[in-house]
Amino acid sequence: MKNILLTTLAALALGTAAMAEPVKVGIAAEPYPPFASPDAAGNWIGWEVDLIGAVCAAAELDCVITPVAWDGIIPSLTSGQIDAIMASMSITADRMQTIDFSDKYYNTPTVIVAAKGSGITPTAEGLAGKILGVQVSTVHQDYAQTHFAGAEIKLYQTQDEANQDLVAGRIDATQADSIALDDFLKSDTGACCENVGAVADDQAILGLGVGVGVRKGDDALKAKFNAGIAKIIADGTYDKVSAPYFASSIYGG
Repeated sequence: MKNILLTTLAALALGTAAMAEPVKVGIAAEPYPPFASPDAAGNWIGWEVDLIGAVCAAAELDCVITPVAWDGIIPSLTSGQIDAIMASMSITADRMQTIDFSDKYYNTPTVIVAAKGSGITPTAEGLAGKILGVQVSTVHQDYAQTHFAGAEIKLYQTQDEANQDLVAGRIDATQADSIALDDFLKSDTGACCENVGAVADDQAILGLGVGVGVRKGDDALKAKFNAGIAKIIADGTYDKVSAPYFASSIYGG
């Protein structure tokens, strides 16, 4: 009887351990301030890092942040190396053929930044003959190649590299999320440049906001992330997490 009881307790303990297995949340290994970037000690900080902690706590998930190279982050999810993606990934029809998404957790405009006084506008005409830098494997690459055919599109592994080339005059403009570029423009390095406006909306390419990516069919995990997102929005945690980073809500319409 004692052996049976010990065996049962051991099985229950193993089951509990399995249930409590950490959820590996993938973020892009490349710095993307103010959303996620490593500090001097190598610790990841930023709004999206803080939000991961808040959402996971609300969803009662034990989450471990796992940096993965951006251009391999979806394959890392589908192969099981990570369990979810929270890396400013836009919810698009193209991506939804491969992975599923939670409800959105933010939605901000896409803008063009260029040197002050350049005369560049966020249109096909305004960028014709110009060199436009965008990060590879992003909605910005897809959008630029679709809408700005008259521009030379230069691809970068990180947005920071595109920003550096803009400052150095090697490209004429860059396109990215407005919040990420606002952070650049507020820096001493970004003093050379200005936001020349938002691009025309194209939801088919730019998506319906940013959500948590999960594997196809992982409905239980998706439901937990949805519940966590809804809870922090309802109880004010979302605004508390956002306040140190943004002057107004970036949840979007």
